[in-house]
Amino acid sequence: MENSTLSFYFNFTMFMNIGYYRYPAFVFCLLLYSFIVSANLALILIIVRERTLHQPMYIYIAFLSFNSLYGSTGFFPRFLMDILSDNHLISRPACFTQIYIIYTYASYELTILSIMSYDRYVAVCHPLHYHRKMNSKKVCMLAILAWVSPACNLSITINMVVRLPLCGNIIQKVYCASWNIVKLSCMPAAVNNVLALLGAIVIAFIPFAFILYTYLRIVIACWKNSVEVRGKVMQSCLPHVISFAIYSITSFSDTALSRQNLDKINPFVAIILSIEFIIIPPVLNPLVYGLKLPEIRRHVFKILLCKTQIKKNSCRTLPESIVTV
Repeated sequence: MENSTLSFYFNFTMFMNIGYYRYPAFVFCLLLYSFIVSANLALILIIVRERTLHQPMYIYIAFLSFNSLYGSTGFFPRFLMDILSDNHLISRPACFTQIYIIYTYASYELTILSIMSYDRYVAVCHPLHYHRKMNSKKVCMLAILAWVSPACNLSITINMVVRLPLCGNIIQKVYCASWNIVKLSCMPAAVNNVLALLGAIVIAFIPFAFILYTYLRIVIACWKNSVEVRGKVMQSCLPHVISFAIYSITSFSDTALSRQNLDKINPFVAIILSIEFIIIPPVLNPLVYGLKLPEIRRHVFKILLCKTQIKKNSCRTLPESIVTV
């Protein structure tokens, strides 16, 4: 306890000295961030604007896009500054703020995917009762649950991390992560491991188990129907399955990496694996939903067609054959 350092700053040590290559890297990451913001914002505006998309499934897709904006904004501005800087110090308040944003983003992604899987489960397994079970009151209740429960859980968890006595300020990452702070604690490693394990079970295991259960029920229900019904269900559920698979793989990469000895891993590979879950889902989700769901794709094509016909008084309606799968 007496040797604990109460430094006001943490130091990121995973940034490599890439010389003048920092400028192309900065431009590439800035373009990537710009695409994330524009693509997800466009998807939100399309869903808000079009009354035909004011349905639970599309509302939850808008939530997913909003969460992508939230998470990427909590990561990219600081990351872009660090690319151009030779000094990678971050203050304790800024570090814990970034932890809260990134971890709530990750938790929101999982809870939103959970309520989306429930929506698809009701639509496939209880189609006659869908509108009764997924009424506006139920949609609002699930949305509140998806946003509030991770925020409360992580507020308690991060408050515990903030109170830990620290014996160092070196973070082997390009952003602040709670596990890296826990490893700096002067408390015994066994206690830290137990706390981290309990937090992981509460935050991740329950939503993952629920999503897998709902999709298992969907697969069982589809197995008993005709090929045509299976095709329609696949068309409806495939984007959600892809999003869940992308998030699972990328988040597992970061979790597995945080338990490894980073000194034995190529720094470039370590950086890529650690930021995948913050970058890949926000990039791919608008593409997956925008291109795979006919209703959204039809409105996207309609907007693009309108822009090419600015001189005309109105935009012609797209034929259904253009957007059907």
